[in-house]
Amino acid sequence: MIETNFLLLDFTQSGNLSATLSGILTSISWWVIELQQMSLADEGLTALNQRLTSLIENCNPSVVFLIFPESPMKQGQRIFQCLNRAQAPPLIVVLEAGEPDEVVALLEFGAADFITLPLTALDILPRVRRLLKHTDKHQTPMHMLKEQLGLKELIGESDAFRMVIKNIPRIARCDASVMISGETGTGKELCARAIHYLSPRAHQAFIPVNCGAIPTELVENELFGHERGAFTTAIGAQSGLIAEADGGTLFLDEIDCLPLLAQVKLLRFLQEKEYRPLGSAKTKRADVRVIAAANVDCDEAVRNGRLRQDLYYRLNVIPLRLPSLRERREDIPLLAHHFLAKYAAKFNQPTLSFSRNGMELLLNYEWPGNVRELEHLVERAVALAEREVIEGDDLNLPDNGINNYPSSFCEAKARFERAYVEDLLLAHHGNITKAAQAAHKNRRAFWELIRRHQIDVNRFKADNRSWPSPNRTKRHTR
Repeated sequence: MIETNFLLLDFTQSGNLSATLSGILTSISWWVIELQQMSLADEGLTALNQRLTSLIENCNPSVVFLIFPESPMKQGQRIFQCLNRAQAPPLIVVLEAGEPDEVVALLEFGAADFITLPLTALDILPRVRRLLKHTDKHQTPMHMLKEQLGLKELIGESDAFRMVIKNIPRIARCDASVMISGETGTGKELCARAIHYLSPRAHQAFIPVNCGAIPTELVENELFGHERGAFTTAIGAQSGLIAEADGGTLFLDEIDCLPLLAQVKLLRFLQEKEYRPLGSAKTKRADVRVIAAANVDCDEAVRNGRLRQDLYYRLNVIPLRLPSLRERREDIPLLAHHFLAKYAAKFNQPTLSFSRNGMELLLNYEWPGNVRELEHLVERAVALAEREVIEGDDLNLPDNGINNYPSSFCEAKARFERAYVEDLLLAHHGNITKAAQAAHKNRRAFWELIRRHQIDVNRFKADNRSWPSPNRTKRHTR
């Protein structure tokens, strides 16, 4: 039987945390523990390095736990420096308390994971098992594939964007909860997927959930599932999203839209890793990493009573804020050309490019819908393009795209309706009946929207799109 050694370096005065942690680890009989009580008192870097190097050589641990009373940034950095010099194995930080910014700093110092109170076997043991498996040299040939899956869609070179993206590999290594904030369309789900695919959980499921899209009365059923007979129409048992995400990652978008009762039950699950399906007398367990997201100010949501403060603190262990597209305008050309190549290949178009005027309009537009809006705009322009160069007129940006905010609610509604109808017609190749069905409207009402906005349906029909033929490399111009 293979022995796995763990070195516990306890920098607290009481030793209570190390005793609890040691008890959890020794509950698996073949794990051997080496516990050392240490002090944060200043001592020379050379002496500290020698002391830690000697401990690591004698114990030969698979994982080192650093137990702090709180986040001692100055002393903690010195300890990480010495452990890195000693070529220590993965480091897990255990804290009584810590601020979100300090968690990111500890990950930057070199921590592999981060654990806060309460210490439970259901939280700690799965993390350690994944970490040991992930660090095994025979378990890492998929590293490059995971990196491609995780980061290939996060495109940008601006300082504002790179400041966020550089932390993702570090955050992925640990198992702490993450709160992603940012305006709609900034790429919060892509960011969550990157964290998942770069983590030891990559081989398990990534389950995205839009909390705002689930009817209030069905939220608990969707998350926790139900047993047969739990309610009138429950003719059979059904597992919830938490059960589906067991071993993997659950992404909760628009977390502020979750009903307060469901927030209470979610908080209990985060703390105990336990939940109870509707109609069940038994408690179930699941090992799930939760990543939450919101496009509103979470502090304001807490003050307004939409988001429970205790749940917010539990989720906001590691905060990530994604910048809006207006905050990183220098990335617009890079993103625009990426989407241009993507949809030119999808629609079997020849090589396309933006004119100078077209690119200037993209750079000056305010982008209230951020990257998602840019992608949809480029997709529409490519699908309807009748020449190889996309001009400003092809982009269909009102007011030349400059400070494009509607002057009234009616104008905003009209813009949305027109864009919505055009997108449906594009998706259904100009078929009014199918587009109306997708919009859950009858054909006459949908046709009235087309007439009101003076939309030319023929532009969206496949027969009129001038697709390139196999025997032709050039396209007709207007």
